[in-house]
Amino acid sequence: MTQQSARTPYTSGMLSNDAGRERDRLTSIQSSVDTFTTGILERLPVEPSWNCLELGAGAGSIAYWLAQRCPEGRVVAVDLDTRLLDAGRAANLEIQEADITDEDYTPGSFDLIHARYLFCHLAARDDMVARVARWLAPGGRLVIEEPYHLPGATSPFPVMGRILDAYQRVYHENGADLTWVRGLPALLAGSGLSDVAFAANPGYMGGLDKDRWLPLIRQATPGLLADGAVTEADLAEFHTLLKDPAFIDIPQLTLSAWACRPVEGASADSQG
Repeated sequence: MTQQSARTPYTSGMLSNDAGRERDRLTSIQSSVDTFTTGILERLPVEPSWNCLELGAGAGSIAYWLAQRCPEGRVVAVDLDTRLLDAGRAANLEIQEADITDEDYTPGSFDLIHARYLFCHLAARDDMVARVARWLAPGGRLVIEEPYHLPGATSPFPVMGRILDAYQRVYHENGADLTWVRGLPALLAGSGLSDVAFAANPGYMGGLDKDRWLPLIRQATPGLLADGAVTEADLAEFHTLLKDPAFIDIPQLTLSAWACRPVEGASADSQG
C-alpha cells in the first residue's frame, strides 16, 4: 500500500533526491551498513507479529528486511521522497511519503521503530526522540543509528583532513550535526525508555570497489569546493588515494543506540 502526500520531495541541499547520484549514495550506505543494522535488530529479537515503523526509509533495504521478518505484522516505511521504494516487495509493507516532523502517529502503535542517518538532519532532534518514543507500544523498541564523525585533523592523510573537515562544515551549514549521536544513549534514557544499549561500527575509506565514501564525496563536491578549503587538486588526490592499497582511513563511526518502552507493572529484570 502506498500513501502519498502533496508534499514536495526534498530538492535542495547536499542530500537532494534530485541530485542524480542519490540512489548511488543510498545504495552505497546500504551495502556498507546493512549487516551491522540487521545484526542489531536480530539482538532484540524481531518477532514475526511486530508492527514496525521505518523512519527515513531511503532506498528501502531495512524496510524490506523487516517486512520479511514480520509476516504476521506490518511495516510502515516513511520518507520525504518515496520514489526509490517499492510497495510491491511485500503485502505487509505500507509506504508513506511524509515529513516525520509533521506526522503524529497514535501513541502505542508500534513494536519497533527504526531510523538510520535521519535524526542528525532534523532541526529539533532531541524533541523528536521523545516524540517518537511515545509511538512505541509497551515493550516496544526504538533503534536509532547515526554517524559520529571523527575530527579531520586526526586523519593520517593531510588531504583527507581538509576534505573531512570541509565535509562536516558543509553538512553543518545544511542543518546537520554529525556528532549529535554522542548524547543519544542519555537522551533515550531521559525520554522514559529503559534498557538502553548501544554499539558502534567503524566506517572506513580505502579500496575503490568497497568504499562507500566515493559516492558521498562525489555528491558533496560542489559544497566542498564552495567551502574554499578544498580544491580540485585535493579531490583528485582523494581519487588517487582510493586506488592505493596502502590507503586506509576511519573517518566516522556509526553508533546504534536502542531502548525499550517499559511495560507497566513489570520489573526491570522482567523486561529483558
